[in-house]
Amino acid sequence: MSRIHEALKKAEMERGEAVTPAAAGAPEPEPDVMSPALSPSGAAPSESARGGIASAAFEPITLDTIRKQCPTSQWSPDSHAVLFAELSGHTHPAGAEEFRTLRSRLYAIRERQPLQTVLVTSALPSEGKTFITLNLARAIAQQPQRSVLVIDADLRISRVHEGVGASVAPGLTDYLRGDVDALSVLQRGRDDNFFIIPGGSPDPNPVELLGTGRLRALINRFAPVFDWIILDSPPCVFLADASILGKVSDGVLMVVQSGVTPFDTAQKACREFQEKQVVGVVLNRVPAGLTYGYYYYGYGTAQQPAKN
Repeated sequence: MSRIHEALKKAEMERGEAVTPAAAGAPEPEPDVMSPALSPSGAAPSESARGGIASAAFEPITLDTIRKQCPTSQWSPDSHAVLFAELSGHTHPAGAEEFRTLRSRLYAIRERQPLQTVLVTSALPSEGKTFITLNLARAIAQQPQRSVLVIDADLRISRVHEGVGASVAPGLTDYLRGDVDALSVLQRGRDDNFFIIPGGSPDPNPVELLGTGRLRALINRFAPVFDWIILDSPPCVFLADASILGKVSDGVLMVVQSGVTPFDTAQKACREFQEKQVVGVVLNRVPAGLTYGYYYYGYGTAQQPAKN
């Protein structure tokens, strides 16, 4: 037994001699942004101001912390894009009510399955997905003690900032490249419960940016803070972006333009998300007389989502 003990002790000393000199002069490796180290208290690590890379010491963030570090922006919302007076100064009661119905349907689904991060997409361009995204988010933020974050993940044609009259940068592309940290890309208007992350400065390789893993890290960072996170996505039939975004979402809300989107194209769009359930379909731009008769500035009412 003494020989075994001596051999183990000698091996331990040799390992110490081999490791210590190299470690003394080597830089400390950056922790993985996808699986940051936890502090002794179990709190999630915070990002350093240098490019948003996760540091070893993580500070938990709260909505109050975000409000203090994210000053109110002077947004100039587009009244054509937003039906709620709180954002645009104009209100369309009937159209806003349709989004409250959509909100209720999503809450009902959330009672049966995990649903916090929702991807809003469409089969083809110009079907109104950004319009649906913004007004659904506004309907959620209108509730007391409910907060919502809209992420403009359409890095090819960013439109969320136009709807609320915000700045496009810094935004998601800047964060994904590591140029800024997570809190630097947040914007909020007069409503303390409504936040956006705009698309950011142009980038020639949006698919590569979305596939780095930093988007999942960003969502994981804000998931404990916001009740809902809604991602505005590019069309899903001809681009790979939406399928990547679907992997970081709990469910998909499909927008279909009434009388325009071919049935087989809509079916193909739904099949793009085999791993993620399409929780609903919104029929948008319904002509007056075919539904409740509401038609606003070229935008139709949002019908309640039907199970796919």
